[in-house]
Amino acid sequence: MKVLVTGAAGQLGKDIVLLLQSKDCEVLACDRNILDITDEEQCQSVVSEFMPDVIIHSAAYTAVDAAESDVEGAYKVNAIGSRNLAVAAEKVQAKIVYISTDYVFNGQSDEPYQEYDNTDPKSIYGKSKRAGEVLTQTLSTRYFIVRTSWVYGLHGNNFVKTMLKLGQEKPLLQVVNDQKGSPTYTVDLAAFLFDLIQTEKYGVYHASNSGSCTWYEFTKAILEDAKDILSIHVTASLEPCGTEQFPRPAPRPQNSVMEHLSIQTNGFTDLQPWRDGLRSFLKQLRDSSVPSERS
Repeated sequence: MKVLVTGAAGQLGKDIVLLLQSKDCEVLACDRNILDITDEEQCQSVVSEFMPDVIIHSAAYTAVDAAESDVEGAYKVNAIGSRNLAVAAEKVQAKIVYISTDYVFNGQSDEPYQEYDNTDPKSIYGKSKRAGEVLTQTLSTRYFIVRTSWVYGLHGNNFVKTMLKLGQEKPLLQVVNDQKGSPTYTVDLAAFLFDLIQTEKYGVYHASNSGSCTWYEFTKAILEDAKDILSIHVTASLEPCGTEQFPRPAPRPQNSVMEHLSIQTNGFTDLQPWRDGLRSFLKQLRDSSVPSERS
């Protein structure tokens, strides 16, 4: 199988590429130096030359707060870039996987969001990612929209690494306890994507580690499990707080928990519980040569 991966230098992209290579796929790993997705001609050229069976499109403008003042930049990457890839994919009859986000919902529901619930993004980031979904669905006949949330992994900066660092440096950590979602370990998400692209079960999917927690509960688990797995010394005491204590330019969803109906109804194996995913990541961190911010 020939697979083109955008965003290959990102934390999810790197794990996708590593998994595909381990499965003997022919991979074209594209970062922004190899492929500028906002350049329509370059997209056509690279895709038509490589002739992939599948494009996994994980490149995105993900600076949620910066997007509020850089509207054009967010839409150029998340909407126009996605349109360019969808058109190029369709010309060579390639499947396309568009990695999307929980931010396409308004975050105000009392219940977890299902795949075909009405979207209602409140931030520029969420609106631009939703635009990318619509363009992919409109312009491709072989698409998978995969919405995920709270992503972390070995490669790059993320919430887990930040909390590990701060937990060993600060006397007090205040973490919001009124935003709920599902953490997602990149290795688990990559494994699901590999299963998905071998099928023609097209449509919209929600894919995160199963179960949910608040950011405070997530941090509590990170520090507890890190003591055991990484043998770190945690200096910080943990205190729950409200979203209003950390005002940000872009609104954050209070509830971004997503149901995995498409995974279940299409016969896929659901991603492992989020706490198990966290432990798997901490063990990977321990066993890797990547600095784990241990004291």
